[in-house]
Amino acid sequence: MPVSSSGHLVIVQNLIPGFTQDGVLFDVFLHAGTVLAVLYYFRKTLLKLTPKYLFLLLIGTIPAGLVGVFLGSSIENLFNGVYIVGFALLFTAVLNFLTDRAKTGSKEISIKKTILIGMAQALAIIPGISRSGSTIFAGTSLGIKRKEAAQFSFLLSVPAIVGANAIQFLKYGSEVTGNILFYSVGFIAAFISGVIAINFVLKFLLAGRFKLFAYYCVVLGVLVLTIL
Repeated sequence: MPVSSSGHLVIVQNLIPGFTQDGVLFDVFLHAGTVLAVLYYFRKTLLKLTPKYLFLLLIGTIPAGLVGVFLGSSIENLFNGVYIVGFALLFTAVLNFLTDRAKTGSKEISIKKTILIGMAQALAIIPGISRSGSTIFAGTSLGIKRKEAAQFSFLLSVPAIVGANAIQFLKYGSEVTGNILFYSVGFIAAFISGVIAINFVLKFLLAGRFKLFAYYCVVLGVLVLTIL
């Protein structure tokens, strides 16, 4: 959903005293479920992907990868500031509003456009800025068809999530603890909710109703800035 899951995590951490994530492995399992949801939903498309398309996905992953490697510590500090999330959610709302207004055409995804979409994904490392919202906005604003822009956005998330979790696991792997059954439940829940979310996003995008996500982000952003 284009409403920033990372932003919601920061909000929950501030609402519930003493709340912490249950280890790095749980986070990895959740993201693995999300990745599997993308691969499952677009399973027929994956079989038809050309080497050029795969190359574009690789290019689009580079900006977020560079930001994660060189600014990782600074980004982690952003997860301690709930007000940043509030403003970021309002920014996401603007992107969702503009996505509905974007005049899309039949333009192909070029290397230049891929880099710009990748930069939008890198920006979404900030909690409160939606990854899918920013990349779909970038794609539609560049004249790419809505369905194609959404598909590229979701497929672009796969290498980004896998790479980010690999780095996270290498960094905190020694701290891994917990019940494998608990992790498995999280994995299954992430997979099911991921498939449902992709379906909702595509339907709302094609129907020109992305503004509904924008309204949600505005309300939540204002509440964060005025109450928390």
